[in-house]
Amino acid sequence: MQFIFGIKLQVKSVEPKEALRLRKENNFVILDVRPEAEFKEAHPADAINVQIYRLIKEWTAWDIARRAAFAFFGIFSGTEENPEFIKSVEEKLDKNAKIIVACSAGGTMKPTQNLPEGQQSRSLIAAYLLVLNGYANVFHLEGGLYRWFKEDLPTVSEE
Repeated sequence: MQFIFGIKLQVKSVEPKEALRLRKENNFVILDVRPEAEFKEAHPADAINVQIYRLIKEWTAWDIARRAAFAFFGIFSGTEENPEFIKSVEEKLDKNAKIIVACSAGGTMKPTQNLPEGQQSRSLIAAYLLVLNGYANVFHLEGGLYRWFKEDLPTVSEE
């Protein structure tokens, strides 16, 4: 159990094989928060895609400066938080849905000597946001889709 800003968050981690079982037997939904292009390459069957970060869309002076900063580090497709994330999830899933949030790396809530709070990831950030916005049954895919693919669990492609 994690605490953020003094709020107890009910996010549990689940291993990939257990996530597959929960999806099949208990109607869990896998919410893939990766960018749409990554989702289309490969994702678990029946997964729903709502990206937590999106490409920088605007062309204000601030956004141009942000793009330039990303480009300085060789990143030519800079991202920003998706302001429509919660709204988009709410359009697809109700607050009582059983959700397993997944991204590429997955992060972990398990503390280590070097990372006493665990390793943050897009899916953990998304899971926390869901809980803070009233979702009751939120799980996190431990090891992310990297482990899902590595364990050769079923995937589909849209390309």
